[in-house]
Amino acid sequence: MLDCVCRPELDSNLQRRIMLAVQEGLPLSLQPYRELADQLAISESELLDALNAMRANGLIRRIGVVPNHYALGYRFNLMVVWDIDDRAADEQGAIIGDLDFVSHCYRRPRRLPDWRYNLFAMVHCKSDQEATGKISQIRGLLGDTYRDHAVLKSTRILKKSGLRLSREQADHV
Repeated sequence: MLDCVCRPELDSNLQRRIMLAVQEGLPLSLQPYRELADQLAISESELLDALNAMRANGLIRRIGVVPNHYALGYRFNLMVVWDIDDRAADEQGAIIGDLDFVSHCYRRPRRLPDWRYNLFAMVHCKSDQEATGKISQIRGLLGDTYRDHAVLKSTRILKKSGLRLSREQADHV
């Protein structure tokens, strides 16, 4: 998925063509950039240069995978929110984010007095028992920085989508 900020005017016709080509995602292949470049009738290096330029100027924030965890058998998808020492949040977040069962981990401001949690980790498991074990594993990693946590269980999958060009932007290709 490409996560983008779509500006009213793209810098070039090539950028519009790239964005239109990847609106439904990159090709599912061993060489997605080469396949996309072939589709656009440009070289792979031209495509990569254009994507790097688009990232550098803020048109694209990131390129990443957006898996459907339910389709992969992960029925326990939990946002676990942690109240930890603010001084340790960045370091601990990096450690937790590197765990293979955590898809993303990020820091958020507290909203006291109602919301004391400052570190959020999305944990994916196949069973309730596995989830309990994974949460305990994270709790152990947090050590003395840990104060409390809460588990927010997903009840349904939300539609995930990447970039989209407006009709006006697409018509200029």
